[in-house]
Amino acid sequence: MALTHRENFLRNARFQGPEYMPCGISICGATWKQLREDLEDVLVRHPIMFPGFKKGQRDFDAAGGRSAAGEYTDVWGCRWENEIEGIVGVVVGHPLDSWDALDTYPPPDPNTCDHMSPCNWDEKITNLKKRKERGGLTTGGMGHGFLFMRLTYLRGFENFMMDVATDDPHLPKLIGMVNDFNKALLSRYLSVGVDVMGFGEDLGTQTASILGPKYFDKYMAPAYHELFDPCREAGTLVSLHSDGYIMDIAEDLIECGVDIINPQDLCNGIDNIEKVFKGRVCIRLDIDRQKIVPFGTPKDIHDLIEEEVRRLGSPEGGLELGCGIYPPTPPENIDAVLSAMEEFRTHWFDGRGK
Repeated sequence: MALTHRENFLRNARFQGPEYMPCGISICGATWKQLREDLEDVLVRHPIMFPGFKKGQRDFDAAGGRSAAGEYTDVWGCRWENEIEGIVGVVVGHPLDSWDALDTYPPPDPNTCDHMSPCNWDEKITNLKKRKERGGLTTGGMGHGFLFMRLTYLRGFENFMMDVATDDPHLPKLIGMVNDFNKALLSRYLSVGVDVMGFGEDLGTQTASILGPKYFDKYMAPAYHELFDPCREAGTLVSLHSDGYIMDIAEDLIECGVDIINPQDLCNGIDNIEKVFKGRVCIRLDIDRQKIVPFGTPKDIHDLIEEEVRRLGSPEGGLELGCGIYPPTPPENIDAVLSAMEEFRTHWFDGRGK
């Protein structure tokens, strides 16, 4: 009997021999707005990757929340500015750019919102319980920028980096405030017994980790442990996303208790990812979105994905593939990504990988 999606995902993440490699793409609103019917034509050709997709079900111009053009203020009081419809913008207003505001600053209420906006927790938890009862994979999400990035949103990037460099005495209070909020959200998800808890940060630049091991261990690792340890005690997998180069702190992330790591491939280097992560944690590989996918040929895309599957996968599992699609990626390259995922998703499990 074939494994369910949940069974296959968990067996892959735990190196227990799945039947196929989890794969998927994430298409930003700006790409939908740009490609429109041409993108629909691609997706209907790939029912394995987009089961049940039908033309006409997507509003090409739909963009809301963080991807809407213009300005908005999130629940922490951070003001965002977005110039491109369908792509998340940047924080331009920092409520704690002066430490003078810290003592009177009111953090958001975790009973009424998530990290970005108001939400109905009763409804969210009820839906998770129903999904669990049906045997579906259940996931919780802390949101993108749950700690390090939130600190930079509140203080401003330069301010926060100077805080770290000078060991500012206000930092423990600020980090504790943000992580108290995180722990309150986490407790809701763990009460359901979710299979996976997702945490999202961007901890790297193009060529180096933003915080080196010394500062990461001092300021981030203890707070990460406060979140990751309860997950592991509950049997919930810890999934961590980070854009940018993270190899400087790769060992630190593993020590913090990450089960699934989501690194960018060419930014970090396939050699480095293979050497440090393979066989130790499940790799949810982020396929290059800077050069190969938007500007390469379909053959370039096929060859890159084939190399990554051969080098980072195994019969036991431990590899997922994901790809973010952004302008100006042409339809034929999206088609190439999906075709290669379909071709290689069973490579290690149908006899080809032996």
